[in-house]
Amino acid sequence: VELVESGGGSAQPGGSLRLSCAASGITFSSYVVSWFRHTPGEERELVAAITFADGSTNYADSVRDRFTISRVNVNNTVYLQMNSLKPEDTAIYTCNAEYIGGRGWHDYWGPGTQVTVSS
Repeated sequence: VELVESGGGSAQPGGSLRLSCAASGITFSSYVVSWFRHTPGEERELVAAITFADGSTNYADSVRDRFTISRVNVNNTVYLQMNSLKPEDTAIYTCNAEYIGGRGWHDYWGPGTQVTVSS
């Protein structure tokens, strides 16, 4: 099983980036897929989450109304559209898939992708 993030990079304040999380080896249909972020020395923060089966979402207060998490079933991919970026959004963003299918529990993590917001 592998989660692969892409779309990270640099943006100016007020700009946009879109992150992608694609899975191989699993189908996201029985998972909650989340984006976390952290900076060195800081706690990992939940940014946004989506229940793949029904599309229900959850956001951190710090990103609500700026970030949008979505999924494309056929591509088995979750996206994080980040608009109105702020310098404090700079972090390593990591994708997590948590199994909620009812047969035990497990989760998977991607390696992370760097997002840098600066002028």
